Amino acid sequence: MLLAMDLLPPELVLRHVRTALMEDVGSGDVTTLATVPEIALARAVMLAREELVVCGMSLAETAFKTVAPETQVQLCARDGARVARGEKILEVSGPARALLTGERVALNFVQRLSGVATLAAHFVEAVAGTSAVILDTRKTTPSWRELEKYAVRCGGARNHRFGLWDMVLIKDNHLAALRDAAPNAIAAAVRRARANYPALKVEVEADTLEQVAQAADAGADIILLDNMTLEQLREAVRLVGGRAKTEASGGVNLQTVRGIAETGVDFISVGAMTHSARAVDIGLDFF
Repeated sequence: MLLAMDLLPPELVLRHVRTALMEDVGSGDVTTLATVPEIALARAVMLAREELVVCGMSLAETAFKTVAPETQVQLCARDGARVARGEKILEVSGPARALLTGERVALNFVQRLSGVATLAAHFVEAVAGTSAVILDTRKTTPSWRELEKYAVRCGGARNHRFGLWDMVLIKDNHLAALRDAAPNAIAAAVRRARANYPALKVEVEADTLEQVAQAADAGADIILLDNMTLEQLREAVRLVGGRAKTEASGGVNLQTVRGIAETGVDFISVGAMTHSARAVDIGLDFF
């Protein structure tokens, strides 16, 4: 699990920006090229049109500077900052053509990633005062995983495994393939995981309290309590008795997350932070 708040690597930022500009601009911004003189200069400000948590500023800055290196960008808010409606996020000045051509790409990055960060912050706030930690999942936009998981951290939540290589997570379909193993599928799966990847943490998905007990007895590091009721979650925490960390998952939303946290689970994984976050309302106004 990635716990530290860190910056996006510049090479990652540049790669995403170049791909986005290639997609949007193609052979040229024909409207701007046709209507705006090459010598024209402009200034613009990026404003929050609602309260939000900022994320993606380096991507916005890089978008404008990639179109025209002489563009001047002033960041008025840093990633992870909470800003109010009407607050200035960024100022940009330079060739008018560059500002017009880079505008949508810059906004797309900041609106989407700030949306993820803002939703993550809402989940973190909802469980404040409990011991539960909010985690993300792998339910991310293809090729945007590092960006979206960064946005989750900007919102104050934490990252679960990044991909299929950095943690063993034994799920129901893995167990189905081992249904005839002795003494049970979970014990066999954990034993094999330990033998093949001794340096990695092992997590087991449990759909029933019987499976919770089996996973704890097998020595799993984390037990994923999938789609359990609050009563089942409380009983699962009691059964585990500190022998493993517990993680609640499945259909978690802002209305239910507090009750889940109060059952005593260690983690709550929330796919909605990345798969259902809306783009927040941010505008770029020329003046």
